[in-house]
Amino acid sequence: MPDILKGKVAIVTGATRGIGRHIAKLFASEGADIAFCARHGGEPMTTLEKEITDLGRRCKGYIADVAVMEGAQKFVDQVVADFGTVNILVNNAGISDDNAMKRMTDEQFRRVVDTNLGSVFCMTKAVQPVMWKLGSGAIVNMGSVVGIAGNYKQANYAASKAGIIGLTKSCAKEFAVRNIRVNVVCPGFIETEMTADVPAELKDTWCSRIPMKRPGTADEVANACLFLASDMCPYITSVVLPVHGGMEDA
Repeated sequence: MPDILKGKVAIVTGATRGIGRHIAKLFASEGADIAFCARHGGEPMTTLEKEITDLGRRCKGYIADVAVMEGAQKFVDQVVADFGTVNILVNNAGISDDNAMKRMTDEQFRRVVDTNLGSVFCMTKAVQPVMWKLGSGAIVNMGSVVGIAGNYKQANYAASKAGIIGLTKSCAKEFAVRNIRVNVVCPGFIETEMTADVPAELKDTWCSRIPMKRPGTADEVANACLFLASDMCPYITSVVLPVHGGMEDA
């Protein structure tokens, strides 16, 4: 089914690298116009804009801090002004700052939770009225297997991703009356720029715990997001979709 997102406008947060970048480019290749954001501009933003416009799609990057309500609302308002509407939201922006619980600072905990969970809340709240008026929409949130199973030295990250799951399920119930679907994708160990510096021995240890014996790819996560964002699954909402090669425990 070519161009399964034809005629759609998609927002992708945190799209200048890693999984978000792959999602934006895949959605564009399937016919969507793309609005994306990052906290900083520069070469990654302009390069992605060019790559997507070269595909024949409209694309614009915005500098925005979507972890605060004012930043998220301004971003969505600008997208609506430039593109006319929003059909799809992918909440991908996120950070990690690992530490053992006994050494984790209040600032470390709050910064990760505020960025990862706070951005999902702010962007969802900002985009809801647009989709509500349309009577349709798809929101895909980026969770993690760590939000399901927890992980050593990642209490802050696990809390943020577990919170995203709860927020997703609550919003799915509230928004279903207006045909707005809300789902969450939970990747496991995925090879991206963020994992490029992980020592080979540690990668081997992680892979030994994965039944498929390999890390996932950003494209595999992007494909899962594409399915949930598309009209191929009009009756799927409130779903937690793991993309982890069978790894049940982080």
